[in-house]
Amino acid sequence: MAEPLQVEVVSATRLVWEGPSVNVIVRTTEGDKGILPRHEDFLAGLVAHPVEIVTSDGRREIIAIDGGFVAVNGNRVSILTEMATNVTEISGDAAQRELDKLLPVVDAGDATEDDIHRYHLIQAQLKALAKVNKA
Repeated sequence: MAEPLQVEVVSATRLVWEGPSVNVIVRTTEGDKGILPRHEDFLAGLVAHPVEIVTSDGRREIIAIDGGFVAVNGNRVSILTEMATNVTEISGDAAQRELDKLLPVVDAGDATEDDIHRYHLIQAQLKALAKVNKA
């Protein structure tokens, strides 16, 4: 069996998750990308979306990110993002309330850059929760 990937998800303020993994799925600007042990090295831009990590012991870790970059070097996967939230830290009700407040501002074209950024992160958080609830 191949040596597991060593994965880290790092936001601007903290290390969100790290550990061994057998599979990582990210959404790049070019589409979804699955990363397995011995994957070729690459660097790609990420869009706001949940990152799915299958750990060496078979658990699934789901982390909502607001975009950023993924770097694969050998068996090391680094996901760098400004904001990231582990699905265990997300309140679906609070996220939905915030999205409901932002949606009219975004739809009216009155959103600031920060509003748009937050809007995309909240959408990623709700998608992360949906992934967990689907399983």
